[in-house]
Amino acid sequence: MNKIILSTLMLTTLAMAESDINHPIERIEEVKGVKKDLHEKSIVDRFHFKGDLRLRYESKETFYKDGTETTNKSTYHNRYRIRLGSVIDLTENLTFDAGMRSGYGNPTSGNQTFLDDKALSDYMWQSLRFNTLGVTYKDGDHTLKVGRHGYMIYRPIKSQLIWDNDISLNGINYNFENDSRIINLGINQPTYAERVTARDTVNLFFGQYVEKIKLDDSQLNLGAGIYYYDGLKGNTAMYYNKQMGNTFVTNTAGEKVYENDYNILEAFGEFKVKDVFGKPFAIAAGVAYNAAASNNNFGYDLAFQLGKAKNIHDWQVKYSYTDLQEDAVLGAHSDSDNFGGGAAAKGHAIRTKYKFDQNT
Repeated sequence: MNKIILSTLMLTTLAMAESDINHPIERIEEVKGVKKDLHEKSIVDRFHFKGDLRLRYESKETFYKDGTETTNKSTYHNRYRIRLGSVIDLTENLTFDAGMRSGYGNPTSGNQTFLDDKALSDYMWQSLRFNTLGVTYKDGDHTLKVGRHGYMIYRPIKSQLIWDNDISLNGINYNFENDSRIINLGINQPTYAERVTARDTVNLFFGQYVEKIKLDDSQLNLGAGIYYYDGLKGNTAMYYNKQMGNTFVTNTAGEKVYENDYNILEAFGEFKVKDVFGKPFAIAAGVAYNAAASNNNFGYDLAFQLGKAKNIHDWQVKYSYTDLQEDAVLGAHSDSDNFGGGAAAKGHAIRTKYKFDQNT
């Protein structure tokens, strides 16, 4: 009964603002139109709210091979994800940001599974956790975020080779972007998040540079980055004691610990064309190399996308192929959807999207 009632919510997706949430951490966009001076705004006008609800039916088929016999295990899930976001204008350039997401603090997913033996009143609110809590300072092309926020890292065609869509970063992060280039810098502490099981503190330092080259009816983006984790080698698993495809060894105390550190070098190219068969088209390739591991330390992905589901009745289709060795990236932060999540996997993915209505 719970599933039937909750599934009808698919027809009434929550929408508290004009535009869709296109960023995993509820980036609140300025309402389209004339922007008021802060001093002209009332207290109520300084508060901005947004949210969405997504329902998903998911089936998984897993094949296990034991000698010459193969076992097929199928599982089926009805799931939901709810996201709520708010922004308070403190000054013309400074805002306080707070966002919540379902999933009980899962760092790479807000999906929550409906259970037959759980009351309807127990859903939605109990699983919400803060995934945004901090301040943002914006001045022209410069953005500075302090606290817990969504990543400010450029991903070609939204590649999840290194970073899952839903990752939040805890620390100080800076972004510069204009028509010619993007610069991203950050100092973070991933072990400040929820559901962390790592025994010792882990720090993350990163820098990324993207050069934008504009052509007649197209654009070429060339980028490189370094993501330096300090404190992983010899540490226990980052989240919920899962290895996520990375290589672990047993230490003298009998603990399963990371065999390697993760100092990841990134390089990518992305080519965008405005009109191919009347649709925007993009193709990209990216590589990741872990300089702190001597074996199984390379990964790459190739992808193309035709169309963009931005306006009503728009559609898009995306194809990607990923090959990710065991220690090329930190599995706890890479794509949580493909291959069951994490590193040590390869395969194809096809994703399609169609925009039915303004908020659906």
